[in-house]
Amino acid sequence: MAVDDTAKNRSQQVKGKAKEQVGKLTGNKKLERDGQKDMVQGEVKERGSKIRDALS
Repeated sequence: MAVDDTAKNRSQQVKGKAKEQVGKLTGNKKLERDGQKDMVQGEVKERGSKIRDALS
């Protein structure tokens, strides 16, 4: 897995967690859900990269 991909995926997860927390603190359910979505997308991309690397 390329270091760039790993950094991008992890930063997406961190941004998602931040959005989720801000959404919880402000009572903004949409922002909270957007944060959760970003976290999941980052995790899926990271796992996909790991699987692709394992198969190559």
